[in-house]
Amino acid sequence: MAHVVDIHVGKRVRQRRWLLGLTQQQLGEAVGIKFQQVQKYETGANRVSASRLWEIAKVLEVPVTFFFEGLDVKKDGRAASSVKVPEDPTQDREAMELMRAYFGIPEPQRKRLFELARVLSDVP
Repeated sequence: MAHVVDIHVGKRVRQRRWLLGLTQQQLGEAVGIKFQQVQKYETGANRVSASRLWEIAKVLEVPVTFFFEGLDVKKDGRAASSVKVPEDPTQDREAMELMRAYFGIPEPQRKRLFELARVLSDVP
């Protein structure tokens, strides 16, 4: 059974890959692995080694810590994802396309759009 940390890291890999518009094949080629291995990483079926995560982070242009954002460690040492969303946005094509379009907007306008979305959604 997959560990919650491996699943969380895999989801973050998928999310970032999608935002950049990369296929599993393209990411795999960039880090020297087959696309099937990328699939296994993204589902949490296989753990990503530290060195491979380093390479993936370079290709996806994020710090390694990006993959652990939203992951909480409880007092008993167990990990849990603190991201509370009704569905996994990385599994929803429309949500991923919206995120990709959002990050394509120049930063000043993107910040203004973000503030508007916050006001409209009543989320602090």
